[in-house]
Amino acid sequence: MTDKAVPDAATQRDIYRRMALIKANDERSRKVIHAGRVVMPYYSPRGQEVIPSAISVNLTDDDYICTIYRGTHDMLAKGVPLRDLWAELAGRVTGTCKGKGGPMHITHPKSGVMVTTGIVGSSMPIANGLAWGSQLKGDGRVTVAYFGDGASNIGAFHESLNMASVWKLPVIFVCQNNEWGEHTSYEKATSARQIADRAHGYSMPGVRVDGNDPFAMYAAAKEAIDRARAGGGPTLIEAMTYRFHGHVLGDADAYMDKARKQAAIDADPVPRFRTLLIDTGVATEAELAAMEAEIEAALDDAIEYALASAWPGVEELSRDVFAQGAV
Repeated sequence: MTDKAVPDAATQRDIYRRMALIKANDERSRKVIHAGRVVMPYYSPRGQEVIPSAISVNLTDDDYICTIYRGTHDMLAKGVPLRDLWAELAGRVTGTCKGKGGPMHITHPKSGVMVTTGIVGSSMPIANGLAWGSQLKGDGRVTVAYFGDGASNIGAFHESLNMASVWKLPVIFVCQNNEWGEHTSYEKATSARQIADRAHGYSMPGVRVDGNDPFAMYAAAKEAIDRARAGGGPTLIEAMTYRFHGHVLGDADAYMDKARKQAAIDADPVPRFRTLLIDTGVATEAELAAMEAEIEAALDDAIEYALASAWPGVEELSRDVFAQGAV
């Protein structure tokens, strides 16, 4: 076991910046939808801000991620530009997929977000393909596959871990275990005590980590990413967290234990980390307030840009279906 890596002060501030952006974007998304300014399905990642933030500071701009429909936080942490993201959410031609993908299919290769999929568990085999390509080319990239606890029970999970281990692919499987697979609690659908334990069946490291602890998450991610980049093969990370809202916007979440949910909200990782940064002298109140003001201004700009952009034209119906010029 290696010594646990600790992020330096600049990295801690970077992790917090990404967390604050995710939180502010989530709050703005729900507000804009409730106001009727944008119509879209929305799967809130609130409560899961630490996981991709602490992972992405260990990734390069060239590294890849594959995520799922509850993955806005993963996209933001990896660097998808706010204007491009919001234009896609609003279905406008200036979006990442020309307004034709919407919130469940954000793709932005320039920032390494290679696919957002609405099919549970399908991020993993796609990530394997990308990692295999990197291995063949020797380009030094790693790929992160994000998925939820419910996805660990489908065939693609087991097939992907087996293949990645056999071929020693530079891929990290990150299960964001928020204790709910849609409306079904973890204990009612999964026989394994810990998803991380399943890694042993595929001869790869498996680690369960507090996904709401930026230091623990950073250390686990760095070790797995460094290992993959050095040719050591895949790692399964089970990041424990909790979903603050229902499965999808409009879900009244009556099935969730109120006391358990309130305890998670009371332990909100974003303000908790903010307080820690100030208490330890890593940042001042003024510095963090200025950072948060910049985020709010950027969101204002992105939303207005998106709503002022044009809708896709009818000609887009048959574009991007086949390669241009293909016979």
